Amino acid sequence: MIKVGTCGFTTKHFNYFDVLEVQQTFYDFVGEKSLKNWGSLAREKNVELTIKANQIITHPFNVATYKRMRHKIGNQENYGNFRLTKEVEEAWEITAEEARKLNAKVIVFQSPSSFKPTEENIQNLFNFFTSIRSNEFILAWEPRGEEWYSPKGKEVIKRLVEELGIIHVVDPFRHETLSEGIVYYRLHGIGKGEVNYRYKYTDQDLKTLASKVNKENNKITYVLFNNIYSFEDALRFKSLVK
Repeated sequence: MIKVGTCGFTTKHFNYFDVLEVQQTFYDFVGEKSLKNWGSLAREKNVELTIKANQIITHPFNVATYKRMRHKIGNQENYGNFRLTKEVEEAWEITAEEARKLNAKVIVFQSPSSFKPTEENIQNLFNFFTSIRSNEFILAWEPRGEEWYSPKGKEVIKRLVEELGIIHVVDPFRHETLSEGIVYYRLHGIGKGEVNYRYKYTDQDLKTLASKVNKENNKITYVLFNNIYSFEDALRFKSLVK
């Protein structure tokens, strides 16, 4: 089963896609009114919602991503890197409650490129995911940073996903997923670096992607576009695989 959608959305997106990833939950805690509205639209239009876990869990405090956060909690020095601080645990509880209200089963944790495969960070990942693991949610992790994709880094990812039972999230034009079962792709544009949000996928790009997705042997495969042309590109891709 192939589920096509976008990372981030407006109300019109509910009329076109199978799945939508809620981005607002990463940047800030979301109010009850928005959660209720999105949940109602998702039920009405039969759209699956997934959510991105709050940045307090994954990202140390910084100027760039936290400038949109109005509801900061606790000591900002305790934010990020999957550390089991009071602040990270509270951010997880809020994220989990948001997921329940949206009936979202998949929660995506995106770690920044500053989060490298050090022994401390690897232990943090084990401790965090072990502490929250349950049958309630499907936990997915997107590591940023090329060090994770060195031979040693990929060995660590493979061990983590196998032992923790989490999904390895990748951009399929950049990396291969190292987990089994459900496939979760986030597409950030093709070009130098890890993201190129201004990239518009060509017809050949989408045909290449469709060929790759069709080889997933009937696995549940999420394909979520995360570029500025995401609406148009996702629609074009959906027409190829339906």
